[in-house]
Amino acid sequence: MPPKSSKKAALTKSKSAVQEPLPNWPTLQPLVPSLDLSLETILEGQIIVIRNFLTSTLCKNYVSFLPSLPLVTTPGQPRKHEALRVNDRYQVDDPVFAEALWSKTALKELLTGFSSDAGTEDEKPSTESLKKLWGGEVLGLNPRVRIYRYGKGQFFNQHYDESNIIQFPSAPAIPARTTWTLLIYLTGPATGCKGGETIFYPELGKAKEFSGSGSESAKPIAVGLEVGMALLHKQ
Repeated sequence: MPPKSSKKAALTKSKSAVQEPLPNWPTLQPLVPSLDLSLETILEGQIIVIRNFLTSTLCKNYVSFLPSLPLVTTPGQPRKHEALRVNDRYQVDDPVFAEALWSKTALKELLTGFSSDAGTEDEKPSTESLKKLWGGEVLGLNPRVRIYRYGKGQFFNQHYDESNIIQFPSAPAIPARTTWTLLIYLTGPATGCKGGETIFYPELGKAKEFSGSGSESAKPIAVGLEVGMALLHKQ
């Protein structure tokens, strides 16, 4: 997933984080109401996007905020079984921010099918269909937050996001499993960013090599950057 030039920034959810003072995140305002948004399927059961999920103003606020975080450039030599990547990275466990991103934005309504424009009861997705899509009952977001920033020539090679077992922060804590990864793009061509597409390799399977061979349906799917777009992909 190599950017060609300029910078790309994304909020992501994933693995272990070093606990440190929590960031003073910019307020999640202004927001787009759920009735103005929709889930768009790129690959059935695998890749979904929400265009204009965050406003350009809010994205700009977060991009301005990023230099205040202790981002660290990843080493050029990956550990065993890890993909080679070179980018600026920061991660933290922040249940309060994760909950705000889940419930104060339109994300919860869109992913659980309870948005105000979901139509009649017959038109709303069933509980079973939602469980099938998301891999179980949706509780919210993993409190593990990652910031990735890409400069010219930086990249993240082909890799899989693995499902993680976590204790979902509630009272009491609930054993849970992550099933999808959420990315939110803060920059794009509109802000002068070039390259930086997220590229998916369907049909290859975890037991196969990224050889580039395979059927026509296994051709890579490139999702370009859009300011404020949310992308969900199955782990």
